[in-house]
Amino acid sequence: MRVEVVRERCEGHGLCGERAPALYDLDDEGYVTFAYEDRQVPPDNEEAAAAGAGVCPVAALRVRVDT
Repeated sequence: MRVEVVRERCEGHGLCGERAPALYDLDDEGYVTFAYEDRQVPPDNEEAAAAGAGVCPVAALRVRVDT
């Protein structure tokens, strides 16, 4: 599973970080960041990654399942 961050859509609501604080945060400019630079989600964090992406009101986060 990978997380795609669409920075241009992010409005800094921070709901993703509230839902999954180990994975999502806001940078100094108020935009979402993801804990892993390669955007790969460790298997034990997949549920949290999906939950955090799912609460974004502007769809700035997308979860992609690796095939």
